[in-house]
Amino acid sequence: MKKVVKTVWECVRTVTGDNAYDRYLQHHAQNHRGTPPLSRREFYAQYTDQKWSGINRCC
Repeated sequence: MKKVVKTVWECVRTVTGDNAYDRYLQHHAQNHRGTPPLSRREFYAQYTDQKWSGINRCC
């Protein structure tokens, strides 16, 4: 039962973007060694700016 709850919780975190910084840190550690990662605050500022800048509609 605990495994199912943990899996569902991770899915919820992924869908809502709650684990975006954790995934960024994993990616950064694997692909960008030697450079410091963004702080959590810097990451979410950039994430929010990308999400809401520009045209966000289909038509």
